[in-house]
Amino acid sequence: MPLVHIHVIEQRRSQAQLRRLADAVQQVMLDHFAAPDRDGYQLITEHKAGQIIAEDTGLGFDRTDDICVVQIFQQGRTLDHKQAAYRALAERLNVETGLQPSDLIISVVENSREDWSFGNGVAQFVEGRL
Repeated sequence: MPLVHIHVIEQRRSQAQLRRLADAVQQVMLDHFAAPDRDGYQLITEHKAGQIIAEDTGLGFDRTDDICVVQIFQQGRTLDHKQAAYRALAERLNVETGLQPSDLIISVVENSREDWSFGNGVAQFVEGRL
């Protein structure tokens, strides 16, 4: 049940391209991040030009306005899951959407089972429903 927040610059991609981007991310969550079937939680936020500031941290990346920042909120994934997801996201998004790997930033945010409610004001994990 990762919650994925995808940040992009507005008016750089059509709605179909955004959906292709989201679908590719979801497939990586299923294939490499141990997300269960029918477990897609995604937010796509488009920012005005200049509102994503992403320097290269001294790594020598040339970033463009095609930049895509993917934040994954989750609990219980291993280092192997995370590294596999990083590689798969870079490869899959390049192949399926043309996103250059240097324009992809990924951040995984840890939380715990008690930090989730999937509806009705109930902590389903805590109550043993999930």
